[in-house]
Amino acid sequence: MVYPLPQIRNIGIMAHIDAGKTTATERILFYTGRIHRTGEVHDGGATMDWMEQEKERGITITSATTTCFWRDHQVNVIDTPGHVDFTAEVERSLRVLDGAVALFCAVGGVEPQSETVWRQADKYKVPRIAFVNKMDRVGADFTQVVTMMRERLGANPVPIQIPIGAGDLFTGIIDIINMKARFYHEESRGMTFDEMEIPADMVGEAEMAREEMLEAVAEYDEALMESYLESDEIATEDIVRAIRAATIDGHVTPVACGSAFKNKGVQRLLDYIVHFLPSPVDVPAVEGVDPDSDDVLTRPSDPEAPFSAMVFKLMSDSYVGKLSFIRVYSGRLKSGGAVYNSSQLKNQRVGRILQMHANKREEIDEVQCGDIAAVVGLKKVRTGDTLCDKSDQILLHRMEFPEPVISVAIEPKTRADNDRLSDTLAKLSEEDPTFKVGYNAETGQTIVSGMGELHLEILVDRMMREFKVNANVGTPQVAYKESLRREVDQEIRFVKQTGGHGQFAHVKVKIGPSEPGAGFVFENKIVGGAIPREYIPSVGKGIESALGNGVLAGYPIVDVRAELYDGSSHDVDSSDMAFQVAGSMAMRQAAVKADPVLLEPVMNVEVVTPEDYLGDVMGDLSARRGRVAGLVRRPDAQVVACSVPLSEMFGYATRLRSLTQGRAIFSMEFENYVEVPKSVREAIIEGKK
Repeated sequence: MVYPLPQIRNIGIMAHIDAGKTTATERILFYTGRIHRTGEVHDGGATMDWMEQEKERGITITSATTTCFWRDHQVNVIDTPGHVDFTAEVERSLRVLDGAVALFCAVGGVEPQSETVWRQADKYKVPRIAFVNKMDRVGADFTQVVTMMRERLGANPVPIQIPIGAGDLFTGIIDIINMKARFYHEESRGMTFDEMEIPADMVGEAEMAREEMLEAVAEYDEALMESYLESDEIATEDIVRAIRAATIDGHVTPVACGSAFKNKGVQRLLDYIVHFLPSPVDVPAVEGVDPDSDDVLTRPSDPEAPFSAMVFKLMSDSYVGKLSFIRVYSGRLKSGGAVYNSSQLKNQRVGRILQMHANKREEIDEVQCGDIAAVVGLKKVRTGDTLCDKSDQILLHRMEFPEPVISVAIEPKTRADNDRLSDTLAKLSEEDPTFKVGYNAETGQTIVSGMGELHLEILVDRMMREFKVNANVGTPQVAYKESLRREVDQEIRFVKQTGGHGQFAHVKVKIGPSEPGAGFVFENKIVGGAIPREYIPSVGKGIESALGNGVLAGYPIVDVRAELYDGSSHDVDSSDMAFQVAGSMAMRQAAVKADPVLLEPVMNVEVVTPEDYLGDVMGDLSARRGRVAGLVRRPDAQVVACSVPLSEMFGYATRLRSLTQGRAIFSMEFENYVEVPKSVREAIIEGKK
């Protein structure tokens, strides 16, 4: 059955690691009839965690897609990872989703990765609802989580439910919209429930929460506003309509609660997904540019509009080959149809179209706007590519991914493994935009880079298991960078005579630091045609080519600004190559004079530890050059927030376990690059010689 566009929801489940995303998704599939028994993450039986590495570790590594149906609506769900090493999976999922469910642990509240995924959702303007999970755990505090959302995320959370009890005493929820209490039956795994009057001792709290909810959304519905001001009976459909409008507008985040593991509150969450999150027709038309003119174009969510879709994920499948996951924004595409890849400027033909359910697949004949599906048969396609009609082209805005911060050297064990290794690394880097493959000319080693130790460990494990490549893997290395402290004026006169035509280029360029994070900035300040216009980009290319190899220890130079202001050329001997060489020489010579510095990645680390071990944990972090930024007391633990250089965090998981008898946990994510202290810098430079 093809559902009308207003009855389709494309949603993602996003959260910090261990907030219960996969368990919640598993219950969603169970209650919608997609599966007939629930698997648990801790015993490796979760449907959406299908990879061997996910089953073994009990974490989500790759985003998994599925489709289910609830109250005459089609709900396409993407379950995303929580671990920061796999942040690219969240980024690309949010890029193609219309709405999201943000899960928060009722004990941990807003944790570091919660903030990261929230910022990613803000970037793509994704409307979301919140679900405070694990209300059955000791220390659960619904009100505290709502407060943390307001303070740490800058959100406007509006509870539409409140819990009845917490921890072992959590027995049900109060629905603020219809002012009823709901108690779930354990024996039916929450499939059945009793709806009754609110317990007398909670009526006051419920009425106050309802008042706050109505105030927050009244401006979004005239009928509701009138009833609210006149103190009339307010119709439930007016409240639902107003909350929906305010949520899609990004004005509020409705907050529900429950316990996915204990089968409480998930059906109501499904109702809220259908009621409050947008359909493809509720979100603005997708924007892109004309590939030829760069004029801004839009594509409405209309099956009759020209076809446009984005490839947001690639996956190698041992049975069908390469799967390209697409989100269709406009038009429709039939199995076997032709498309144009406007990112690669290539005509391509789609073989089969598959609807995915984790790693299982179901063949379908057609996709149309609003659909998320996988296609087989696309050659030379990359994450972020746009597929469209050749006769009506559009180029959708690409996704941006963070740069890797950690590397390891990898060598094939035998000659037979050598070719297989190259093919495997190419496939893995194609699938994962944050996994980069390079080559060290000095050592002859292949270098692979990623977002963290776990990220590289998983990829190496996949390489050996899935692709049967035997290789030796080195110890992790930090991805240091170099930068410049001051601006210098550099003049280069490149003259080479080799018989016949020679080479001539003369440039005067100011080279210095740009703003942190600005990357390479090249400015043309040539006046009067001192250098012919066609050679000016060549100077920029030459400077940029020299940034890959710094002068201190050979690390890439970042955040550089170059201003070309004068020079000269020769009518016969000047060429594109000559000016590239001159630009490269200018950069190398200027870097030596511009007071170069070495930069190291610093991680934002949060450690949750029982109070008994707080002193030992903080002492160990200080020894690792950590700077403590804050200390927060929870009912059952202390939370230490600090900044620590990545180079000092290798092996920290083992050390923390031994310090706290395995009772503390930590999370870390990339914060920024900072200058390396002098004593450490000298050791790094010496180690590179």
